[in-house]
Amino acid sequence: MKSKNIPADIRAKSIEEAQEEVNEILEKLENSQTNLEQSQDQYNRMMLLNYHIQDKFKEKAMEIKNSTISKKEEKT
Repeated sequence: MKSKNIPADIRAKSIEEAQEEVNEILEKLENSQTNLEQSQDQYNRMMLLNYHIQDKFKEKAMEIKNSTISKKEEKT
């Protein structure tokens, strides 16, 4: 799934906020009171949150990589 398919309300979340919501959804899904339709909606939202978290980690990894390259270039 591409980042452009992730809703704006999810894209606005930090990694921590997204992880917190994933945990809340997992708790709801474990609740036997949740009906199937709600479970599917919650599961789909959880997947979007996970894609968002992955994108954020990729961004951070690129920032670290670029920072490391810059520091190595400064030393030479």
